[in-house]
Amino acid sequence: QVQLVESGGGLVQPGGSLRLSCVASGSISSFTTMGWYRQAPGNQRELVAVMASGGGTNYADSVRERFTISRDNAKATVHLQMNNLKPEDTAVYYCNVRFRKRAFSASEYDAWGQGTQVTVSS
Repeated sequence: QVQLVESGGGLVQPGGSLRLSCVASGSISSFTTMGWYRQAPGNQRELVAVMASGGGTNYADSVRERFTISRDNAKATVHLQMNNLKPEDTAVYYCNVRFRKRAFSASEYDAWGQGTQVTVSS
């Protein structure tokens, strides 16, 4: 069983910064991707940023140049540094990992964190 524990959400004023962290634990041989999604009230869950095992990244256009994703493979941790936050960034942010349970296995699995609230308001 795989668990993801997120931290770092909260209330911040427009223009402020927050750093989200997600620690993965459990039966994980290797990560394919580690990333962040968000869901605002009334909206579908959307991709914020994702990093592949080789280091390649993909960002939503709305957060490019403001958010930075990073990962620490040794600690099975992924971070999301969020700068110049805007009210429209308000949402529940979810950590997601795609992983393999066994080395040399082609089977991949997804796990989700419980979500952390980010509120941007003056």
